This record gives sequence, C-alpha cells and structure tokens, in this order.
Amino acid sequence: MTRRFDGRVAVVCGAGSVGPGWGNGKAAAVQYARDGATIAAIDIDLAAAQATVDLIVAEGGTAVAWRCDVTQRDQVNAVMAEIVAHFGRIDVLHNNVGLPAMGTMETLSEGEWDHAMDVNLKSVFLTCQAVLPVMVRQGKGAIVNISSLAAIRYTGYPYPAYYASKAAVNHLTASMALEYARKGIRVNAIMPGMMDTPHIYKAIAGQYASHEEMVEKRNALCPTGRMGTGWDIAMAAAFLASDEAQYITGQCLAVDGGFSIRA
Repeated sequence: MTRRFDGRVAVVCGAGSVGPGWGNGKAAAVQYARDGATIAAIDIDLAAAQATVDLIVAEGGTAVAWRCDVTQRDQVNAVMAEIVAHFGRIDVLHNNVGLPAMGTMETLSEGEWDHAMDVNLKSVFLTCQAVLPVMVRQGKGAIVNISSLAAIRYTGYPYPAYYASKAAVNHLTASMALEYARKGIRVNAIMPGMMDTPHIYKAIAGQYASHEEMVEKRNALCPTGRMGTGWDIAMAAAFLASDEAQYITGQCLAVDGGFSIRA
C-alpha cells in the first residue's frame, strides 16, 4: 500500500453515496485514506458521509464527517473553516457533487436549470473560493473536479443543463490551473464516461424500460464492454492529487474506457 498522502488532509465533497455500493465520492474518500490522507468527508446527507467515515476508520484511517450544502456560501465557508481549525490544513479538495437534471430544452424548467447550475458549477466555485486561500498560504495544494464526458460529448441523454454546467466546470478548471500555477496549486478535472455507480440507478434509470436494459445498453456503448466503477474514478483522482502528477495541471482527463474516441 502506498502512503503518498501521509500528513495531508483531503476534503471530499460528495463523500457519501446515494444508494448501496460504491459511488465516485465514496470510493475516492476511501482511496485517499488508503493512501494515507486524513479525510474530511462532506455531504448534504450527514448519515451518508458518516457511513464513508465508518469504513475508513474500520480500515485504520482517520476521517471526520461534516454536513454541508455546497451550493450555500455560508455553509461552505463555515465548514471549510471548521476543517482547517480541526486539522490545521487542506491539501486536497475533491469536488464530486453533481446531478443530471433530466429534461429537454422544451421541457426543462428555469428552476431545474438553475438548480443544476448551482449543484454542478456554483458548488465548485464556492468550495474552491473557500479553500484556495488556505492552499496559497501553504504554498501547495491540489484540486480535483469531477466533471463528465458530457462536458465534451453528446451522450444521448436529455439533460442540456448538465452538458452546459459540466462544460463550464472544465473551463473553470483550466482557468484556475493557470491562475494558480505559480502558487504551487494544481487544478485538474476527471470526466467519467459510462459509469456503474449508485447514482445511475437513482438518476438515469428512468430513461430505460428496466434496470437490466439500462445496464445492458450502457455496457454495450463502452469499447471495453463494461461500464466503469467508482474505483476507476477514485484511482485516477488519487493520482492527479498526488505528487506523482506534480507536472500535470489544467487537464480534463477522460476516464471512459475509450468511449470518447469511438467513431
């Protein structure tokens, strides 16, 4: 087992899971912990965050759960201040919060559009704005934003707000990377492709006749013949946040089994 995050604190936003199994945020929090990080697990559902913390502690790691709605500035600022007061530093910020907001351009309401933008994009702005001054004082830090292949490809689902918000996450990632490169802070994004996580069974299953049909069709779309897992995202995130990626910044990495390059 590597210990590349020994002595470091990783804040994982969206560290819980919306259902049984391993979501991207849950897997990432556990992976960072296995690599030696102390984990601040943030989720709007405190019980879900605590479930992730319990797994980490059971493996001998250190983690604390916080409840926070990352679309609310006052909550974000308060929880980040509490984390710094508790642990003394923040070395990694992992932004995993997101939702699809299903609906076509004709059916999507203004409220649904705004909510998707708040959850998928504004949350990244607020958490980064709260954490960047801490990293600047430290002279080092790494931010990993979970975007989506939908930022650069039409994936077949009717969610224009999701496409637009994730494309904005990519560009925000690149702009932050350039702005903070000379300050020792790296900012990258991961674009998951077709993933098999609890999220899809909650948010996407309604687009298919059955769960079985959804899994079969999504697996068939992947050049590898299978969807990815939360661990595929977690391992990519741990690499990007580590010193092994010290010369990588401003990148939006597709973790998609080749989906984005198929004809």
